[in-house]
Amino acid sequence: MNPLAQLVVVAIGAGLPMLTVLVSLPINNQRLGDLEKRMDQRFVDLREGFRSDLFRVEQVMDARLKHLEEHLQR
Repeated sequence: MNPLAQLVVVAIGAGLPMLTVLVSLPINNQRLGDLEKRMDQRFVDLREGFRSDLFRVEQVMDARLKHLEEHLQR
């Protein structure tokens, strides 16, 4: 094999994995950014659901306390 062909084979052998990594890094960063946005939205949704559940519990407790207070005043 002539030296130029060997150099080309070595350059492709060493350069192709590096090129693959350099191309895949921005793609992975974009996917991680999208994942972060989805996780943030899930936490916001969970927080809103938790607040609405707590509000319902508060309403039930207020109704029960009102009922007890009315019963004790009789």
